[in-house]
Amino acid sequence: MHNVARTTGPAVSAEDTGQMPALFDREGGDAAPRGRRRKPGPDYEQIQRSPQFRSLRSRFRRFVFPMSIGFFVWYLAYVVLAAYAGEFMSTPVFGLVNVGMLLGLGQFVTTAAITALYVRFADREMDPRAAEIRAQAAAVPEGTRQ
Repeated sequence: MHNVARTTGPAVSAEDTGQMPALFDREGGDAAPRGRRRKPGPDYEQIQRSPQFRSLRSRFRRFVFPMSIGFFVWYLAYVVLAAYAGEFMSTPVFGLVNVGMLLGLGQFVTTAAITALYVRFADREMDPRAAEIRAQAAAVPEGTRQ
């Protein structure tokens, strides 16, 4: 078998060292191609370190993590019941509808309810805070510290 990874052309210095060339030069040089200037914009690292952004992220996590864990536990309970409690899941409720069907439909209802709760939460809590952070970032000239 022959080595299909070997190239026949001349070796490039990046290939010799096994290192990729720097894509973003953070130590003073301009990483933009010659003839082009970087667009001025907000300092995203500075925004990320700000107390307002940390508060926003913390509030987001306090909503999303418990909601995600709760839904995961609810879904896992449904799967475990379906796998190991077949008799319970096949208990008729009315007509041809049984407990398993109702719990399965409950998964869809729960998903819709969580979505509605998150939209309401985002409209009231997240969006106003994010807009405030965006406005502050736009007001700060590039290269200045807050």
